[in-house]
Amino acid sequence: MGTRGTGSEATPRSRRGARPSTRASMADVARLAGVSGQTVSRVSNGSLAVREDTRRRVLDAMETLGYSPNTAARALRSGSFETIGVIAHRLARTGESRTVEGVVRAAHERGHTVTLLDLESTAHEDVSAAAMRLSHQAIDGLIIIRAETADASQVALPSTLPVVVADAGFGGDLPMVGGDHATGARAAVEHLLALGHRTVHHVAGPVGSIPAQARLEAWRAVLGEHGIVPPEPVRGDWTSASGEAVGAALAARSEATAVFCANDEMAAGLMLALTRAGRRVPEDVSVVGFDDIPLAGYLTTPLTTVRQPFAEIGALLVDRLMARIEDPAAAPGGAVLVPCELVVRESTAPPR
Repeated sequence: MGTRGTGSEATPRSRRGARPSTRASMADVARLAGVSGQTVSRVSNGSLAVREDTRRRVLDAMETLGYSPNTAARALRSGSFETIGVIAHRLARTGESRTVEGVVRAAHERGHTVTLLDLESTAHEDVSAAAMRLSHQAIDGLIIIRAETADASQVALPSTLPVVVADAGFGGDLPMVGGDHATGARAAVEHLLALGHRTVHHVAGPVGSIPAQARLEAWRAVLGEHGIVPPEPVRGDWTSASGEAVGAALAARSEATAVFCANDEMAAGLMLALTRAGRRVPEDVSVVGFDDIPLAGYLTTPLTTVRQPFAEIGALLVDRLMARIEDPAAAPGGAVLVPCELVVRESTAPPR
């Protein structure tokens, strides 16, 4: 890239010679690369919607001319920073990380970059503080992954900032996109009952989690519809370690022939505990998870699970945010639930 100095050295220089004493523009780059100004803009913003040979030609032209995009000036001209903010909760967890991955990919395809904040807590005070912080960092809109509160009024958001939420309980107040957790959980429980199990035990997610609560309520409802009194659910914290811990107790219960876990990590820990206790999966206990993480199909006993379409959820979040950015006065549009699909593998079978 070119360098800047003082006096006569203030003009951009390139590895192939000096430019005239004017600052290179986007139009200069477009002419040299033989592309449109829009293509130069896409390359500047890291968009994936550019062929690799074209991207390389544009980057070479930028280096030759010493061109550096001026984000602030571009925003003043266009009214857009071409950047969106994302607030995530514990990004190391599967659901959050894969949803954010979908958001980032979809944003890049639309010519936007992403500024990310990862929170340890979804308390409304922490979400509000993060939203205010991001609103001062030149973003056009904000996506909140897992705002775990049912009351949107508790979350203080900048009034002029377009916001879309994922898996939140207040989709009526803000545009919301999420997986259809209830329908996915119903499919899991119905699958186990159809195999002939008399009841289905449940390893639930943490108290306060909206997806965990939706899956718990669906499990309970399906059993009730079949005239089955639901056994007491056991709680995990989404981790494999918590699944292993509760699995030791379930392994001691001979009537526990089928278990629906609220996510795949807890299901993996449960299966380990069952194996250590001498109970085989699925011969003695059938197990179903939720999410369909990449590892689910490669466990010693491939896991039957409910697949969440994380990439589709991420793309819809970006689409809805862009619509809000383009027309802030439009009605929020309510909640969009993306179907979740049951994937049957080898961890489920009829009871002996």
